[in-house]
Amino acid sequence: MPSTAAPSAAPSGAPSAAPSGALPASLLAARCDESALDFQTTADLPALTEVVGQQRVVESIELALAMDKPGYNLFVLGPVGFGRHCVVERMLAGHAARRGAPDDWCYVNRFSDPGKPRLLRVPAGRGAQLGQDMDHFVAELARAIPAAFESEQYQTRMEAIQGAYKEREEEALRQLGSEASEHGVALMRTPQGFVFTPLKGDAAISPAEFAKLPEQEQKRIAGLIEGYGQRLGQLMQQLPRWRREVQAQLREAGRETLGLAAGHLIDELKERYADLQEVLGFLDEVMRDVLDVGEELRDEARPEGGLAGLAGAMLGSRASPARWKVNPLVSHAADGSAPVVFEDNPTLPNLIGRIDQVAQFGTLVTHFTLIKAGALHRANGGYLVLDALKVLSQPFVWDSLKRALRGGELRIESPGQAWGLVGAIALEPQPMPLALKVILVGEPRLYYLLKEADPEFADLFRVAADFDTEMPRDVEGVRSYADFVATLARRAGLRAFDRGAVARLIEHASRLAGDGQRLSASRRLLAEVLQESDHMAAAAAREQVGRGDVDAALRAREHRVDRLRGRLQEQILRDNLLIAVQGERVGQVNGLVVISMDDFAFAHPVRISATARVGEAGVVDIERETELGGAIHSKGGMILSAFLGARYARAVPLALSASLVFEQSYGPVEGDSASMAELCALLSDLADLPVRQSLAITGSVNQFGEAQPIGGVNEKIEGFFDICLARGLSGEQGVLIPQSNVKHLMLREDVVQACEQGRFHVWPVRDVDQAIELLTGVTAGEPDEQGLVAEDTVNFRVGAQLVEMAAIRQAYAAPSRRSRQRRDDAKDSSPPPAPPPTPGAMHAPPPMRRRAARRGR
Repeated sequence: MPSTAAPSAAPSGAPSAAPSGALPASLLAARCDESALDFQTTADLPALTEVVGQQRVVESIELALAMDKPGYNLFVLGPVGFGRHCVVERMLAGHAARRGAPDDWCYVNRFSDPGKPRLLRVPAGRGAQLGQDMDHFVAELARAIPAAFESEQYQTRMEAIQGAYKEREEEALRQLGSEASEHGVALMRTPQGFVFTPLKGDAAISPAEFAKLPEQEQKRIAGLIEGYGQRLGQLMQQLPRWRREVQAQLREAGRETLGLAAGHLIDELKERYADLQEVLGFLDEVMRDVLDVGEELRDEARPEGGLAGLAGAMLGSRASPARWKVNPLVSHAADGSAPVVFEDNPTLPNLIGRIDQVAQFGTLVTHFTLIKAGALHRANGGYLVLDALKVLSQPFVWDSLKRALRGGELRIESPGQAWGLVGAIALEPQPMPLALKVILVGEPRLYYLLKEADPEFADLFRVAADFDTEMPRDVEGVRSYADFVATLARRAGLRAFDRGAVARLIEHASRLAGDGQRLSASRRLLAEVLQESDHMAAAAAREQVGRGDVDAALRAREHRVDRLRGRLQEQILRDNLLIAVQGERVGQVNGLVVISMDDFAFAHPVRISATARVGEAGVVDIERETELGGAIHSKGGMILSAFLGARYARAVPLALSASLVFEQSYGPVEGDSASMAELCALLSDLADLPVRQSLAITGSVNQFGEAQPIGGVNEKIEGFFDICLARGLSGEQGVLIPQSNVKHLMLREDVVQACEQGRFHVWPVRDVDQAIELLTGVTAGEPDEQGLVAEDTVNFRVGAQLVEMAAIRQAYAAPSRRSRQRRDDAKDSSPPPAPPPTPGAMHAPPPMRRRAARRGR
């Protein structure tokens, strides 16, 4: 591998020329050419009618909505802020408009079993009307019943029935009395009842006179009295039956009166709902029940008098007029579309409905009119959108939702009633048949957790719509993004954005994506920048939003959240955190660390140091040993060890104990983006070559020493640039990044200008050899055909050092081997072994048998 020339020092105050291999300024940021945009302002662009950059999501949603099969509910997964609800709402609106409104559902009294109200299904738009008509019926009946029972006709009939009964009773007694008087016995009425007594002429005989009668006469009269007494007893037994007959006649008269009072009201309703057989059947039941309980309702009304008494009848009692009402649970407009329900607070009552209770006379009572619809009721026949996290965080909701979807019906039941914790009389409403699409919206982790932990989830939510966080930055993507900007600005009532502002927004979207060839699809972040840019334009009294307004808004957004970055930079500049940006140092490299805080990420340099010595511990990562290093960071350290052994210790033992550490790092460290810096620090220490502190490096390394791409490359370059700028740019400073990260560069304008002026540099590196050459200014060293490398190269110096360490380790182990050998010689007189070579006799490392193909050459 040809060596890369080291950067030369620039005179103070003058920029130096970019060293060989440094990236030109044109590759440091993928700028958007505003002259290529074929519009002047976003006012010239049409509003979007389709979803931008989410074709996979659109296809998935279309499939879920088109499949009319059980289980094809939808889970929309994607990060917050990418317009998940907006996309779902827009697509559901289109599908719902193509479908008619579903039927209305009403709960009505089951007169045979009031504790189990039944459902009444009517066409859309007629459920609410039926409820109003029945309310009117109850109100009219409350006035008609007292009027009918107080009418002269009814009173006359009642008096006639009761008079006939009295006349019949008196006639029977009169006949019995006349017959008895003919035989000398009188029937007399006393306070204690009817009695028979003997007569003498027309006057009753006293007991004294009766005692003077002949004994024969006394016996005759006693026999007559006993006989007539028995006939009187028989007559008294007949009187209750006659009274029951009278009561039946009175009830029949009352039913006929109620029939006249309610019949014409029911007939009017039947004419209005003649096309609905189920409603006609319900009205017949109402009529029969009115005839059955109407008189009880009249009796209930008497204490208060008329309408006031009826209105005050206790809810839920047999005499309550509410028993004939209709509870329109779910109503739709007759000319409406399928319902689309967004339930933001999916508690159990809000989802499956509830049954309210009222206190009457110290007791909780309920009634079918107190049944309230939930989101599943309202969305039946349409679409229900729920937030997955909120559903899972509410008690009992997830199980109830699954039960309803699995069974195809919705049953209203509170946990308290199910467990017997509520003392009120519970209703058991008839379950409602369900036919709807449920759309859950949540983050990807929730989707995969549910799929892993809940075996029923995959059967109920068979379609997943996975949101892309980015979109391609090609010609079509740029134009779609401009249309997206125009649509959001127009919906928010903002000023028009000129094409310079749109170009800046496109560049910002690439920066958010961390890729010059991609655009972030975050709807929330774009909308926030649009509104804040509009505010900047308004403050400057401009009619349009320009590029400068967008820049000002972005600077203001960054300034609001960069307190911690400023604090860290201050600690570095005050030498509380030791970072050098000039000079040279063996075994010390400037690494770069990214800190993410919500939507804001920044980086700062961190010193990585390495020390090596003779031993057998291998490469020890202090971060891992202290449990500050995460799993990925530890993996990077192990790969580093594997590379070291594979390249330099194929033919000799690796007698090395090395330590790697992030200096002044007191928190967790994760990721493998520092493994290239750690390897370079270790090679520097082994080769005893100083590393230029004016450079920083980032990138991960594989077992073959190749540089691999990492995240946050823009923030890392800018983090080191800010420290160098604060201390003074010398023209020697720069950052080494993996070659594969070049396409991700979207650096700040001030960084690009500094690089263009030669005051700062960015080098892409393919492997560790190229990186160590730039860091030390010494050629890495390429093996020849025999696998040997030239002297005074990095690889030679490292190999020689490791061979020397192996020899030293062998020399320390030799005395014990020689002692054992002498003991063996005493037994078999074999010649002693030859002494090991001394480290000073070794002038070259063993061959480095690396194949060019494995190193990507």
